[in-house]
Amino acid sequence: MESWFASGRIVDALLLLVLVEAIVFLCAGRGRMLLPNLAAGACLLLALRSALTGAPVALTGLWLALAGVAHGLDVAGRWRTGRG
Repeated sequence: MESWFASGRIVDALLLLVLVEAIVFLCAGRGRMLLPNLAAGACLLLALRSALTGAPVALTGLWLALAGVAHGLDVAGRWRTGRG
């Protein structure tokens, strides 16, 4: 199990679940509003993966910045529709 964390495979499995979730919501016609939220979560998972695997700090920072952008889009979308 430790090798799953060291290699980042645990994050790959979680990203696969996020992808399945996105597909299910899109097929149900409810995914469009959730895409920024799912993108933010996926970017955070990728930041975790880069940190676990010893990737350059700049790459981890890039994933975190992209997660922030996606989160901002999610909040802006919820603000416009009055939800959230």
